[in-house]
Amino acid sequence: MRSQARSGVRFRRYTITAVAVIASLIVIGRITGVVVDGLWFASVGYLDVFWTVLSTKVLLFVAVFAISAGAIGVSGFLAHRYARRLGPSLVGVTAAPDARDVISELTGHATPRVAWRAGIAGAAVLVGLVIAASEMSNWDTALRFLRQVPFGERDPLFARDIGFYLFSLPAYVALKNWLLRVLFASAVVAGLVYGVRGDIVFEPPPRGLSPVAIAHGSALLGVFFLLKAWSYWLDRFLLLYGDNGVVVGAGYTDVHVELPVLWMLVGLAAAAAIVLCINLRWRSYRIPAAAAVLVFGSSFVFAVIYPALFQRFYVKPSELQLEARYIEHNIALTRQAYGLARIEVKPFAAEQGLNLASLQANRPTVDNIRLWDVQPLMDTYAQLQEIRTYYKFFAVDIDRYRLDSGYRQVMLSARELEPAMLPVNAQTWVNLHLLFTHGSGLVMSPVTEKSTEGLPFLYLQDIPPAADGGPAIREPRLYFGEGGQGYVIVNGSVPEFDYPKGKDNVYTAYSGRDGVAIGSTARRSLFAWQLDDPNILLTGYITDQSRILLHRNIRDRVRTIAPFLSLDHDPYIVASNGRLFWMQDAYTTSRWFPYAQPGFGDGANYIRNAVKVVVDAYNGTLDFYVSDPDDPILRTYQRIFPGLFKPLEAMPQDLQRHIRYPEDLFLIQAQLYRAYHMDAPEVFYNREDLWQFPRGLGGIDGGNAPAPMAPYYMIMRLPGEPRAEFVLMLPMVPSQRENMIAWLAARCDPPAYGKLIVYAFPKDKLVFGPFQIEARIQQNTEISQQISLWNQMGSRVIRGHLLVVPIENSILYISPLYLRAASGQLPELKRVIAAYGDRVVMEETLGEALAALFKESAAAASPSRGTADARAGEALARYDRAIERLKAGDWAGFGAELDALRPLLEALGAGRPEYRK
Repeated sequence: MRSQARSGVRFRRYTITAVAVIASLIVIGRITGVVVDGLWFASVGYLDVFWTVLSTKVLLFVAVFAISAGAIGVSGFLAHRYARRLGPSLVGVTAAPDARDVISELTGHATPRVAWRAGIAGAAVLVGLVIAASEMSNWDTALRFLRQVPFGERDPLFARDIGFYLFSLPAYVALKNWLLRVLFASAVVAGLVYGVRGDIVFEPPPRGLSPVAIAHGSALLGVFFLLKAWSYWLDRFLLLYGDNGVVVGAGYTDVHVELPVLWMLVGLAAAAAIVLCINLRWRSYRIPAAAAVLVFGSSFVFAVIYPALFQRFYVKPSELQLEARYIEHNIALTRQAYGLARIEVKPFAAEQGLNLASLQANRPTVDNIRLWDVQPLMDTYAQLQEIRTYYKFFAVDIDRYRLDSGYRQVMLSARELEPAMLPVNAQTWVNLHLLFTHGSGLVMSPVTEKSTEGLPFLYLQDIPPAADGGPAIREPRLYFGEGGQGYVIVNGSVPEFDYPKGKDNVYTAYSGRDGVAIGSTARRSLFAWQLDDPNILLTGYITDQSRILLHRNIRDRVRTIAPFLSLDHDPYIVASNGRLFWMQDAYTTSRWFPYAQPGFGDGANYIRNAVKVVVDAYNGTLDFYVSDPDDPILRTYQRIFPGLFKPLEAMPQDLQRHIRYPEDLFLIQAQLYRAYHMDAPEVFYNREDLWQFPRGLGGIDGGNAPAPMAPYYMIMRLPGEPRAEFVLMLPMVPSQRENMIAWLAARCDPPAYGKLIVYAFPKDKLVFGPFQIEARIQQNTEISQQISLWNQMGSRVIRGHLLVVPIENSILYISPLYLRAASGQLPELKRVIAAYGDRVVMEETLGEALAALFKESAAAASPSRGTADARAGEALARYDRAIERLKAGDWAGFGAELDALRPLLEALGAGRPEYRK
């Protein structure tokens, strides 16, 4: 027995030691993580943000832990005290021998008062820590509740400010769920104590509960029903998020059946709580059982079965009539939640009046028709401009610049360093963290131009970047980008690799603002522990001036500072005043907007592009600019973090010229607008005018798998506008049809930035949609024969995506065609397909395609009076010269020939009776 006791003591000692060591390591890891985060936040100038979040998490953790552990401990101690004092009172029942054996073994063959208290306290602390740790993630909800601002609009059912739903309701729901967890844990701990002491017996003979267990259970159940009454009260507001298949939000059944039922359940739960408080004296197990059956049975019958029957047999037969009012609520608030109410609708005639003169008048649009698709261009960039295996282009961005050649749409990509692409034997710690630290420059090309070989014409190329028509780059180094970069240490005794130059390499030293000082032994030990990399402590290459650069991926960098913002999938590189910057669109979102259709993410139903984030690619500095100052969620965050956000006017003017409407937001809005452009409940209910995204083709061998078209950027002159501008657009077609019915455009240039316009086609006119044009292209014998021939000659044909190009009140369709060797990775732009009306042509260049497309129509429209007419001959000569100028891309010569052609045609027209006035 003594040896067993000694073994038990040693086992408990080892167990306690192991638990203490593990707990210490966890605590040290947490502390070092906080210290490292604090140092990094201080290095980027956002220490106030760090302290706000940290202090809120700490206060929330302490408060939740104290209340949770206290409540659980009080419940356990009360159970222990009264069970011990009164003893088991069930007839013939004593504490189970095996239970006593367990307690005896755990407490060293004794069950003293201290052991019981220690066990209960330990359970309360452990469970309290778990609950508190899980509630720390609600720091954002707590801060938004405390610092909320009013929305300024009210919901149509309860007439509460929508800010209540965005800020208060989530906090109340989180508070309710936390209290229910604490109550459940308190009941479990008390139940275990009563079970071990014999006050609760489930095995015969006999089964039963002691009076003290009944009293304790009644108290806990009474508290539960009080919480349940509050929960039913909150459920009234949650009706505004339901979906019965017709209405998103509260429908007819919800308002006329479920809402009164919830008030009834509030009363029943409150009455049950009062009765259970009285049962503390009566101590009957029948009263709690009856209360539970009454409340939960009523909930099942009146909140589940009755509404379902009412909906099926009363509402369903007259659904449109009864639900019309609530459909209106859904339409209005969904349009408000997604900014659809601001969309302006304009008519688009879809005429067939496009001609060469129209093209000349819209030269900025024609000059910027995009012929390069993203993937073929990325493959081409990789083959021509990655220079070394350790450089990589992660994405191709689309932007516009004011260059010497005019306002041009360009495609560009940053040349980033990818350490994983170093040769395996070169992936040493020194190379990965000290030597290869940054990328170099970018590549830029116009969207329309190509060389005679079918390759893009490069405005920016090589290392260091050489400009040929593009902006000059004075600081090309990219320490921060889209790659998954780990940490690097700069200003060590090892010079940093800058770029290759012939057989030699050029080296540099970082002189930017970013980085945490790491020269001291204490700092090196701290980062070696936190990053799990002892080389930081052991290396001799770190000096007193060394700094460590963390969070070098820009999305990770932004998310670390502002985790409450949702980020657009596509940050893009901007060259401005000789430096490189990343622009990242950020959104405020919510799942709590009443009556709004969930449209993205984890059920979110509200979104605003409230913030534009600018990250310096060299310095790593971050600036958060407010792009939607009216957004109540952002205004709340401005109160929480007063030093984080800057007005958009504070952004440098040159960077403001590169702001663009984000594609993710546009896609979400377009997706919702397919149905929510219908504002009449009857039309919406019947889905009479449902739209969808057009299908398109693209890819190898003509892209045999149709896919929905994606939005695309282009420079164009919108109908009725005086100048060309950068827009994001997407065509629309009717549901189950392929003809085009409208196109949606988002304006990107100031002062009209952010305005959305829908250009609606006449419903009595057929306008070919993209998929119909694709079918006409495939049915064109000359084009299909040429594609088949190329595919049989060792090349692979890549059909580019079809672009819908609105010009004035007409629609032009353009699609590029690439060739790639079967064993190669260098696509070449070889042909341009153009379609207008019922004509489809394919030529080597865009100019030639447009000339061929409109030559036939111009010849058919011109008057003919025989070859003897000298003016007709001169007009024909002028026209032919204009076509030659257009094919050569000489727009100035093309315009001059058209100007000379006009008076000749007017003179010819004046001589014909049908042209005389």
